[in-house]
Order: sequence, then structure tokens, then C-alpha cells
Amino acid sequence: MSIFSIGLSGLSAAQNALNTTSNNISNVYTPGYNRELTLLSERNGLGGVTVDDIQRQFDSFVAGQLNRANSQTSALGSYVTQISQIDNLLADQDAGLAPLMQNFFSAFEDLVSAPSDPAARQGVIGAADTLSAQFRSFDEFLNDMQDGINSQIRDEITQVNNTAAQIANLNREIALAKAKHGEAPNSLLNQRDQLVADLSTRIDVELSVQESGTYNLSIGNGQPIVAGSRSFELEAVASASDPARSVVGYHDAAGNLVELKQDSISGGSLGGLLSFRTEALDKTQNQLGQLAVTLASAINEQHRAGFDLNGDAGGDMFSVGEPRALRNANNTGSAEFSAAFSDLGQLAATDYELKVTDAASGEFQVTRVDNGERVTATLDANGQLNFGGVVLTIDDAAALADGDRFSLQPVRGTASAMENLIADTSAIAAGAGGGSGDNENALALQALQQKSLVGGSATFNGAYAIMVSDAGNLTNIAQVNLDARQGLSEQLAALQQSESGVNLDEEAANLIRYQQFYQANARVIQTASTVLDEILGLR
Repeated sequence: MSIFSIGLSGLSAAQNALNTTSNNISNVYTPGYNRELTLLSERNGLGGVTVDDIQRQFDSFVAGQLNRANSQTSALGSYVTQISQIDNLLADQDAGLAPLMQNFFSAFEDLVSAPSDPAARQGVIGAADTLSAQFRSFDEFLNDMQDGINSQIRDEITQVNNTAAQIANLNREIALAKAKHGEAPNSLLNQRDQLVADLSTRIDVELSVQESGTYNLSIGNGQPIVAGSRSFELEAVASASDPARSVVGYHDAAGNLVELKQDSISGGSLGGLLSFRTEALDKTQNQLGQLAVTLASAINEQHRAGFDLNGDAGGDMFSVGEPRALRNANNTGSAEFSAAFSDLGQLAATDYELKVTDAASGEFQVTRVDNGERVTATLDANGQLNFGGVVLTIDDAAALADGDRFSLQPVRGTASAMENLIADTSAIAAGAGGGSGDNENALALQALQQKSLVGGSATFNGAYAIMVSDAGNLTNIAQVNLDARQGLSEQLAALQQSESGVNLDEEAANLIRYQQFYQANARVIQTASTVLDEILGLR
């Protein structure tokens, strides 16, 4: 082996090492870039040095841990952002319902003192207008959040599909590069790993690396979204049980659009949105509806027991929404239910799912959504089911089919229809017998404030306090969990950077080292040239 060849191999190795170091430095702030290292070895039997590989410093185990941690962090961050809005709304001392309910019953206190006074009567009407308007406003805010969640779910699914398509495309490019050159460019591998990390912040994915190095990705219970060079799109669809809700769907092997169960989607901002809607938003809207229905119904019942200044029996003071029974779009039977309130003391702030277990006998399995409690209910002789403070009436029991499903929303959204119905001051039924000085019914209306009517266990103010407390607790728990997860994500990110990140001080030292390496090999070649010249001069 000539000294020239040895020196040239050293020059080539030094040039490669300098290029690698320069590339590291230039990509120090490039997201997803993994530091590269030039691997050198002695040339067997020939002398000199050879470049074995430009190795990417990537730890797949640490990257997987970081992706999972970031997925949970993103889910909790999405959850906290949403629940904080509810917490701020309910806890507002000025805009909350508690002071308005207090003002409403204080207006009856004034009416008790002067039952025929037009000003006192107008005070009741004004307080009723303000209170019902605030109930509607709160429900409108929560409905807007429901619409916003639907929109965000659609946006998240679009981003998931786009990222999955890019990963599938990179799988194809990497496979082609390996077939052509024997190995894939590190830049393509970096891009693919960064896309997987980005995808993990939107939805929790399971990564499977094939022997060929191809990435396959799946979600939930194994539903693939990337398999080799193919990607499988998710789709935002209207829920079969409630068309007002957007859910995640996918196309099965037969091409049918199938709704994914919510519990199969976890992690990422998409999972956080779905969890927030079920755990917090639905619950708050149901609690608000339960309070509105109970308050309005109790006031109406007591008001109808009294007489106004004209000696006429009192009418309803408030209007309020009715319970909703929804037929599942996938039912094979055509039966439908109508719903009405029955026993308000049994009314709970929850939805129910009904499944036909025996169509011939009209038997149903009824599941309470908030706690999973299940009971069996059977249609009575009138074609009715009575549970949870609601009576359901079927239109045609013969049209039921085994497996048919129905959703019951007893109180969700009922606050949107709450409105004061009395505009004439003389129509307020303050008396028990109709006399101008009679205040017995006004006293009874005022006394409702202290009765445990909501769910049969809480006063109106007590029920609202529970709403505020529940929202606050959910916010605090989510924030604590978020802080903990962020800490774990930061630790794993630091660990990954220690392995894969670019250290400018280290790379600057490498520049000097490889520059000296290059200069030394250049001196070897110069020396060889001088020796050769001397030998030639001897001739």
C-alpha cells in the first residue's frame, strides 16, 4: 500500500467527517433532526482508513416513550383548555346563576310583604326574566362548545389523515432508496420519525416496525391507519345515536363506514376532546338542564295552586324544554319513542342508553351513561317505560327488533327553552284565595328555595354549588395531571436530546479535530511527494 493511497484515504475520511459535522451544525434547530456520526475503521490488509457509515443517533425506545408521553400531555392540554372555560363561566360571582336565583326568591319575599303592590309584582317579573335569560345564555354557551368540539374533531381528523398519508409516502420513498442505494438517506428517516411524533400529539398510535424497516401504525383496538405505502383515512361522521355529535369513523374491509367506539380512541388532542365532551361538557349541560327543569316545574306547580288578583287560578310561570328520545340510525326496526317528565324527584343529570333485548316481550336493557348502572325494563300495557323521572311511550311496539338501540336525554338542552311566561303583574298568583291582601301562595313560592327538590336531595343553590364544585374539581385534577405529564415529557425530551440532539460546543471541537485530521493527511501526501521527488532526483 503506497503512502499516497494511505494519505488519500485519510483525506477522504476527514472530508466526510467535516461534512457530517457541518450538517449537524446547520441543522441544530431543525425539528426532528438526529445528530449524525461518521464511523471510521482501518482498511483490512490495505492500510489507511475507510468510512463505514454515517450513523444516525436515534434511540427508538426513547422516542417511543417520548411519543406516548407527548400524546398524553397533548390530551390533557386539550382537556384543560376546554374545561377551564366551563370552570370560569360557572365560578363567575357576578355572572353566575346563584345570585340570580337569590334575587328571584328575594323578589317573592318583597311580594309577601306587599302582595298587591304593582312594584313588587313587577320585581318578580323582572327577576324571572333575568333568571330565565341567564339559563338560556348558559345553555347557549355550552351548545356553542358542543359545536366547537364537533368542528375541532373534524379538523383533528383531517390533520391525522394528512400526516398518515405523508408517513405512507415516506415509507415508499425509503423502500425505493434502499432498493436503489442499499440504504435510506438519514433525512428521510428523520422526516418519518418527526411525522410519527407529530401524529402522536393528535392521537395515540401503536407503531410496528417491519423487518424491512417499514412503519405500520394503528389506533384503538388495531385499526390500521398506515400499512406500508398505504394510508387509511378516518372520517368525521354524525353519531348514529345522536346526529348532533361528530364522532370518528373508518371504512372496514367491506368498505362500510363504521363508527369507532370512543374508548378505542385515547391520547392526543383528539382523545382529549372526546374525553372532555363525555366527562365534563355533557355532565355540565345535564346538570344545568336538571336544575332548570326542577326549578321551573316546582315554581309552575306551586303557582298553579294559587290565585291572581283577578281571582283566577295561576298558570305556568316558566316554559322549559322536554326530554328527548332518539332512535339509533342503525336500527333495523322502525319503532320510535316520545318522552315526557313524570317524577321530578327521580330526575338525574345523566343520559340513558336503551337496547332491545327481547322485542317480542318489549324487554329493554337500560344503561345509565354517567355510571354504567344497568337495569331491565319492560313495556307496560300502555306501551310505556317509566324510569329516571321520565316516561317513554312507544309508537308501535310491533316495529321493535332485537338489538335496536335508543338514547334518552332527559334534561340535556332543556335550559335553552326556559322563559318567563308572565308579563301582566296581575297574573301573578300570590294568594291562596284571590284577595288583594292574600300572600299565602307567595309564601309557599318563597319557601321552595329551601326545599331539597333537585334530584330529591339538593336545594336549587345547593345543586348549582355542586355544578361549580364538579367543574372546579375536574379542572384541578386535569391541571395536576397535565403538570405531571409535562414534567415527564420534558425529562424524556432531555434524554432524547442527550442522545440525538446537536451540541454546538461538541461539534465546534469536532470541526477543529477533523480539520487537523485533514491537514495531517495532506502533510502525509506532501511528504510522500517530496520523498518521491528525491528518489527521482537520484536518477
